[in-house]
Amino acid sequence: MWTSDIIMMNGKLMPYADAQIHPLSLAVTYATTVFEGLRAYYMPETKEFALFRLDDHIKRLQAGMKVMRFDQTYETEYFRKCLSDLIKANKPDSDVYIRLLVYIEGQGLLATTGPVGFTAAAMPRSKPKFAETGMSLGVSSWRRLSDNASPPRIKATANYHNARLAVHQAKADGYDGALMLTPDGYVSEAPIACFFMVRDGVLTTPSCSSNILESITRDTIITRYKELTGLEVVQRSIDRSELYFAEEAFLCGTGQEIIPVTSIDHFEVGDGSLGPLTQRISRDYFDLVRGNIDDHAQWRTLI
Repeated sequence: MWTSDIIMMNGKLMPYADAQIHPLSLAVTYATTVFEGLRAYYMPETKEFALFRLDDHIKRLQAGMKVMRFDQTYETEYFRKCLSDLIKANKPDSDVYIRLLVYIEGQGLLATTGPVGFTAAAMPRSKPKFAETGMSLGVSSWRRLSDNASPPRIKATANYHNARLAVHQAKADGYDGALMLTPDGYVSEAPIACFFMVRDGVLTTPSCSSNILESITRDTIITRYKELTGLEVVQRSIDRSELYFAEEAFLCGTGQEIIPVTSIDHFEVGDGSLGPLTQRISRDYFDLVRGNIDDHAQWRTLI
């Protein structure tokens, strides 16, 4: 497998080991960082890479910079060129995971808004192990952040402390992962992925007002499900106890892709195996991102 030797900081390519940021920058002292995780899928027939929904990721990143009141932003075309240069510099021969972070690299107090910098790293990332086996989830006692406290729809590093607490609790309790509830007790999302379930044959997911990240993968699944079946994904509040009546469940996200859920709180989901609708959605997703089908070609930026 290829290795990640080259990283980019503020538009400059450099050896991975040379990347540095001052420990007193606001990015470190106050976690003033927004970021995106992106995937570039390798297409061996053409030896090209397809960056999936690049413009949508950058749009969400720009919105985060705005809400965090950074005094500088970056244009979409600039980031598009930077990420293309980064991928080519690392000479990968398989799928690429990209972490793009924008932060306040200056020093100061909480109200400091600049100067702003960014780092982009390209890394190999294999398919998550739970994609084939499914995973067990435990409902966490740590509640998801409130939109009025630290809005989850901003993909900020500070928000992931909440997720990290839930992950460690789940591991200590013997689960593969966690599922978090909103402050008022409805299902929200997993620490790094959105949640879908099938109940009475209906594909359902927590609404965007359930303190979730407005996930690009989630949007892809909702869009494709309607195109493939003619049916809408139901977006609503989900009670905790409904989880135990689900026939299928899965998590989704750029990093996680599609992960079947086989049990929640030690209750089997359905018969505890990978559900047929989950498998169908997964097959369509990978055909889409890899360009095996022509649909939504505008979502794939070729490099």
